[in-house]
Amino acid sequence: MMSTLMSERKSSALTRGRLPKYTPYVVAGSAIVVAAALMSLIGFNAFGWGVLSAILFALGTVVSAAVVEGRRRAVDKLASALVVGAFLVALLPLVSVIWTVLVNGIPGLLSPGFLSTSMNGVTGIQDNAATTNHTPVLGGAYHALIGSVLITLWATIISVPVGLLTSIYLVEYGAGNRLSKLITFFVDVMTGIPSIVAGLFAAAFFAMIMGPGTKTGFVAAVALSVLMIPVVVRSSEEMLKIVPNELREASYALGVRKWRTILKVVIPTAISGIASGVTLAIARVIGETAPLLVTAGFATTINYNVFSGWMASLPTFIYTQIMSPTSPSNPDPSNQRAWAAALLLILLVMLLNLGARLVARMFAPKTGR
Repeated sequence: MMSTLMSERKSSALTRGRLPKYTPYVVAGSAIVVAAALMSLIGFNAFGWGVLSAILFALGTVVSAAVVEGRRRAVDKLASALVVGAFLVALLPLVSVIWTVLVNGIPGLLSPGFLSTSMNGVTGIQDNAATTNHTPVLGGAYHALIGSVLITLWATIISVPVGLLTSIYLVEYGAGNRLSKLITFFVDVMTGIPSIVAGLFAAAFFAMIMGPGTKTGFVAAVALSVLMIPVVVRSSEEMLKIVPNELREASYALGVRKWRTILKVVIPTAISGIASGVTLAIARVIGETAPLLVTAGFATTINYNVFSGWMASLPTFIYTQIMSPTSPSNPDPSNQRAWAAALLLILLVMLLNLGARLVARMFAPKTGR
């Protein structure tokens, strides 16, 4: 009997001055009901209801903590509410963009032939007939998808070796000398240049070599590489810097040459971060429109040769479908193609991120025994 009384006293002493575990649920339910009542008075709106409910929930949590648990716990609850609120505010635009693109892009992406046909021969008469007769919208983004993949592939082929070798020099050989400081300065400058400047540089460079008006997929790849190289250099440099010096010293102690140490020890150790940096660089340029407008031009047909002829890409395809619809009097089919191409572009970036994670996992150093 005495032991039971003692345990009850101990439990009451431990739980005294603390809110019950079900308090957040009660506060949340009350906040939702009160917010719905207030919104019904001024005009109900789902977004406003959610925001008002979150505000009332945060206020209710802080006030209840201040009354029962004291000022310190209330301040802690307030800080937690501010952090979570800031996270949700930052997340809202992303969720809104993804939801809008999904709602508007899925019908076009699922339309017959969108991923297997080009815009060659598609006219406004066909778009008007599709809208009038409720037939599937003709024309697709296959040529733009091929163009984006090829241009980005060649930009990656140019950028990754240049950027990786530059970062290796800065970390392993430069050692803070004057040349490395100069390279770092110019890389920082290149990081902030507008994308249209990169496009104009590539267009002017090839105009001097091959003549004015030269527009090919390779010119666009060079323009994108100007934007990619600084990102690859900075990300790879930071990943190489965090490789422990003990690994290098152990390799040197075994008589391994420096270039082989870099190739077999340093790079495999940092390959995960390097792959992530390359993926970020690709995601940075795959949606660029301005450089491609002046370097690759517009095309409605499929072109597999990046060294000859104009080449379409997903960003320019979206731009042309919105700004110059096939049927100006009925832009709905063109808008549908543009939204579908935007969704396809987002899916490409997601696939690139998944691919980078797989590469990083495959080539990461094995730590298990």
